[in-house]
Amino acid sequence: MKIAIIGASGKAGKHMVHEAKMRGYEPTAIVKNKATLKREIPTIEADLFHLTAEDLAPFDVIINAFAPLNGEEHLHVEAGKHLISLLTNTNKRLFVIGSSGILFIDCHKTIRLLEHEDYPEHLFNNAKAQLQNLQDLQNSSIQWTFISPPALFDVEGPRTGHYTVRKERVAYNSQLDSYSSYADLAVAVIDEIENKQFINESFTLASENFTSAS
Repeated sequence: MKIAIIGASGKAGKHMVHEAKMRGYEPTAIVKNKATLKREIPTIEADLFHLTAEDLAPFDVIINAFAPLNGEEHLHVEAGKHLISLLTNTNKRLFVIGSSGILFIDCHKTIRLLEHEDYPEHLFNNAKAQLQNLQDLQNSSIQWTFISPPALFDVEGPRTGHYTVRKERVAYNSQLDSYSSYADLAVAVIDEIENKQFINESFTLASENFTSAS
């Protein structure tokens, strides 16, 4: 299986690269500037918005870990539409790293986390853009999966390899926290790429916060 990772030098992207290589894959990084990569891997040096169908032709799965700058959150929507257009009428799978804000917090799936009064204001625009990105995927004809990080997303947390998943609604660990490390999210992504349980669906995860427990 050939995997391409857009935004491979970012916080999430670096963990995707590491996890994929641990599993025996040879992922290809798609980055705007090759100098931002910390390890030598096959690379396509290109702006996401300049990618072509030919660029993506060699890959079975494209992971979109693109993270725009603050104030440019709307680019999630534009990036999503561009990738949908490139992958329409192909059998390739787009795997999007989304936002916790799109997750439902009630069993009837009527209220999303971004609508809650305690949702961080600085994350709202990102969540709103990612919700539109998800809706565009749902209205598309491509094969996709959308994973939302939990509310507490720990870049320094360890890779435990153990987590629970849930479709569309916030998931909690045994401490009743919506928590995961970046490393465990990467585990969940590669597991899902291999197991194909959430084709054309949105899901999230929760893993144990051992740092908090100690």
